[in-house]
Amino acid sequence: MDFSRVYTFTAFEEACQKYPERNALIYLGRRFSYRFLKLMIDQFTTALHRLGIGHQDKVMIYLGNSPQWIIANFAIQKLGAVVVPVSPIYTSHELLYMVKDAGVETVICMDTNFGYVKEVDRQHPLKRIIVTNLTDLLYTWQKVFGTLVDRIPRGSTVKGENIYRFNDLLRRAPAEPPEVEIDACKDLAYIMYTGGTTGFPKGVPGSHVSEVSYVEDVMEVFRPYINKSCDTMIMVNPLFHIMAKGFLFAAGLNFGNTTVLMPVPEVDAVLREIERFKVRWMLGVPALYRMILENDRLSSYDISSLEYCYCGGDVLPGEIFNRWRELTSHPLYQVYGSTEVGHLTYSRLDKEPDPRTVGSILPSRRCLVVDPETLEEVDSGAVGELLVTSVYTNKSYWNKPEETNRSYVRIGDEIFYRMGDYVRLTENGEIQFVERTADTIKYKAYRISASEIEAALQDHPTVMGACVVGIPDAGCGERIKAIVVLKEDAKGVDGQTLTGWCRKRLAPYKIPHYIEFRDMLPKSKVGKLLRREIRDEEKRKEVQ
Repeated sequence: MDFSRVYTFTAFEEACQKYPERNALIYLGRRFSYRFLKLMIDQFTTALHRLGIGHQDKVMIYLGNSPQWIIANFAIQKLGAVVVPVSPIYTSHELLYMVKDAGVETVICMDTNFGYVKEVDRQHPLKRIIVTNLTDLLYTWQKVFGTLVDRIPRGSTVKGENIYRFNDLLRRAPAEPPEVEIDACKDLAYIMYTGGTTGFPKGVPGSHVSEVSYVEDVMEVFRPYINKSCDTMIMVNPLFHIMAKGFLFAAGLNFGNTTVLMPVPEVDAVLREIERFKVRWMLGVPALYRMILENDRLSSYDISSLEYCYCGGDVLPGEIFNRWRELTSHPLYQVYGSTEVGHLTYSRLDKEPDPRTVGSILPSRRCLVVDPETLEEVDSGAVGELLVTSVYTNKSYWNKPEETNRSYVRIGDEIFYRMGDYVRLTENGEIQFVERTADTIKYKAYRISASEIEAALQDHPTVMGACVVGIPDAGCGERIKAIVVLKEDAKGVDGQTLTGWCRKRLAPYKIPHYIEFRDMLPKSKVGKLLRREIRDEEKRKEVQ
């Protein structure tokens, strides 16, 4: 398919024309029709244009799941600007690095995390800070009631020449966005950040074509089974993550379907919305499905409408697969990919999924399974490292030539991304996941770089060395354990001290759960940290 003139928002705008009165979103009880959602997107596009945001300017979305996230994403991209989506629980330390690295001049944030943005602004002045509240786009009666029962989280903000309110911008701008020339293949649509092996997050740039290519693939997987303009899906996963964003487009907005958007993954609220709106499609991570299965009040909810439930972000335990089928009479399907390559595999819906595989490779992606040392293809069915390429994806990190050289390799005339995961290809062409690299930890579907946590620990003046590994945990995938070596003259430093140090520098989900002190760490002859040895040691402890 020729994507050269197809933009991220093309299919969505077509859905707005075909199904203007259909509910696009349901958020905390308020319904947003496709007509109304497009109106607000066009108004916000005009407002951003009036603020001076233009072609390829970088705009950070520092929001939780909300209509504002979706409005901002489409508005930024319609201007030919670049979306930089980040977790709403990042600290100012992490935020400052990404603002500088991407060249961000505008941040859209919640009032609850405005303090972090203002701290960044003091160190690295921003041109614009746009502030919103969780409930800004709800009905007035909902806001009044929420205020009366003290259920609306609010943060303190201040006034300033570079500070704007989201709702004010919407009210003052007409729905007359400018016509902007966009090169779908060359112009960036987003820069997403993922963990780095040197301790710094890596920016992954992507064009409109990068995003549209895999979304179109996924839509083809869903097309025979989806009830176009009549289906309802629920979105619990955070939209700043590529898995959730792609699924939102492929199963929801691009087909004219309704998405029930959840601001936080609160299990009873999720079950209540599934029952209330007869949700048929769902995306989750293993930890979410486990929490649903283990909810004490599960039997009081009717979730029989669920039919097509996908799971990604971590290895799906067979126990969860079996219990979910027993509960719903339907299997859990799987999705697999990465920020660098987008969505890569999906379980097909025309056959019973094998819980040991993560699905079939999407047509726009090509894979090799190779020996990690020689990069030669392994024999059919043998385990090797997974390499991925696509004519539609970018082949470098943002401002990270060393990381690029480490993660991307040329084989023949093509450049492949090294997934770092060890897999085998089955006889029917599906990918069976075997093991991830020692540097990556999966905690509650977050893909966490061990090196990033190690770098934060080693910034402490008393820490000489650190090694971070994942400890298997049935409830959340892996717990984070740090092995720390202190300097000889260190005094009064314990696990609580270092945990507090990390809390100021890392998002909450990256904070080590356990800290162990040792005299030395295993190193190779050239001084490279042998993290895998620590992992193997911890696995032996689990067996004992």
